[in-house]
Amino acid sequence: MHLLVIPWDVNPEIFRIGSFAVRWYGLLFASAFLFGYLIMNKIFKNENLSDTALDRLTIYMAVGVIVGARLGHCFFYEPGYYLSHPLEIIKIWKGGLASHGAAIGILLAIWYFVRKEKMDYTWAIDRIAIVVALAGLFIRTGNLMNSEIYGVETTLPWGFVFLREGETVPKHPTQIYEGLSYLLIFILLYTIYWRKKGEHIQGLLISLACILIFTARFFIEFIKEDQVPEIEAGMNLNIGQWLSIPFIILGFVWLYFSLKNKKRAIIKR
Repeated sequence: MHLLVIPWDVNPEIFRIGSFAVRWYGLLFASAFLFGYLIMNKIFKNENLSDTALDRLTIYMAVGVIVGARLGHCFFYEPGYYLSHPLEIIKIWKGGLASHGAAIGILLAIWYFVRKEKMDYTWAIDRIAIVVALAGLFIRTGNLMNSEIYGVETTLPWGFVFLREGETVPKHPTQIYEGLSYLLIFILLYTIYWRKKGEHIQGLLISLACILIFTARFFIEFIKEDQVPEIEAGMNLNIGQWLSIPFIILGFVWLYFSLKNKKRAIIKR
């Protein structure tokens, strides 16, 4: 019998008017963009860049995140279903976003953005890495409010019983584990940026983000319940772990070349 548990029965809807509902996940998702914009605005002001450039960057980021996250979920986790029902792909309101797909979407969106703006790719993605880490905190908090993507059974005193999912035993609140990990990574990246006021070694922030974010994800996945049990049940590593490995490798490669080249941004003040 579990005596020390946290019963979790939070309503994922903040309020509802008829068929229209405002959900915690949607609010937190929007908050990730809001706070990301505010932080990037401070960075742009530090580097004497225009607000219009930031506005365009935000649009590219939003498209990259949403399209990448949706396609990532559809084709990484349930390709058979979505290839058989392609119209379901656009029904994003039904849920289903993948962080690995969002990461790919961001990398591609920024690549397209810098080509249009004639900017340096590493410079741009280095700064985006800071707010991406913070966004991870908001997204995992949204998952907690939805009572989704939680862990396996635990006897630890902070185990959550996700009552809305019909659970009767405490499970690891892996959303909190991940969210706190991403918060610490954000603080690290933010501190590195402002310690040198943007004149750090270019590529350092994005490489650290790839290494730390996806390493945290890789290890936390060991205590998560399978998202697609019919596929992942017989796997030594689940889909989330396999998708994290390329990003970790990319991070180490990026870090190696960044430290080797030692290129720094020249900030006009």
